[in-house]
Amino acid sequence: MMTEIKRRSLIKAIGLSTGAALSGTLPALVAETLPDKPKGKKLVLTIAHITDVHIRAGENAPERFKACLKQIISKHQVDFFLNGGDSINDASYDNVERKQVTEQWEIWDDCIRTIDQYEVHSCIGNHDTWWKAPTKDDEMYGKDYVVKRLKIPNRYYSFSKKNWHFIILDGNNNKISLDDDQYHWLEQELKNLPAGTPTLLMSHYPILGTTQVLVGGGHSDCKKLKDLFYKNRHKVKICLSGHNHLSDQTVYNGVQYCCNGAMSGFWWGKGDAESAGPGYYLETPPGYAILKMYDDGTVENEYLPHPF
Repeated sequence: MMTEIKRRSLIKAIGLSTGAALSGTLPALVAETLPDKPKGKKLVLTIAHITDVHIRAGENAPERFKACLKQIISKHQVDFFLNGGDSINDASYDNVERKQVTEQWEIWDDCIRTIDQYEVHSCIGNHDTWWKAPTKDDEMYGKDYVVKRLKIPNRYYSFSKKNWHFIILDGNNNKISLDDDQYHWLEQELKNLPAGTPTLLMSHYPILGTTQVLVGGGHSDCKKLKDLFYKNRHKVKICLSGHNHLSDQTVYNGVQYCCNGAMSGFWWGKGDAESAGPGYYLETPPGYAILKMYDDGTVENEYLPHPF
């Protein structure tokens, strides 16, 4: 009997709700059971991430790099570029002379004119800096000269675009890490951001991920940085890197760690003898990444091989 009463009550409620729906209203009981309307998200930025260009005169590298830049701007309609460092082939080896350094930077300048209409936000790679200048007073010695050549405000810095915040780091310090001044700056930078500000960090070296397990080259202060990001987990969304010439995407504590492959692939060479194709380093082809940044703080990173 009790079951029959409940059944009749349910039928009556359904009948009432159907009639109410036809008249343009819904009873609270029924309205509460409707699923929430899915929230849309809006694409606000499309960004190209290039890294480890290692530009030099040989292997037809300048022409190949220019062709790739032209493909990026014609195919993807990007808002700006992020350059992950090792822009020139090398200034760090002991036998590199002044002329070699200036020639490489001149080639870089010539290539980057291909995208003169776009902003290029760069970080310093380990091969960009000439440590063997005659003296430390030489204008070409150290990071300050690289800052000048890359036309960036400082060896580490930040900027904002379309409600996204971007932090560019310098890991070229003891054992691949942030120096104390830079770490405290980063800590304060994240703390001062309004709650929920989606943030991208770019470093030359991977902070977390798989590639440093395979070939090394990761941040030695990764645990310290991981802890800082967790404190700011509603802000830090993605960490970009290069250096290892390998492609890897790892998610930890809600943060995407994307080590993208090198524009130069196997340093503009033929590649590993047992690799999957020309220019490959291990299993990663030469290429670039396209990032889609959304207003809800989500981000997509797609690594794309280039045919040049």
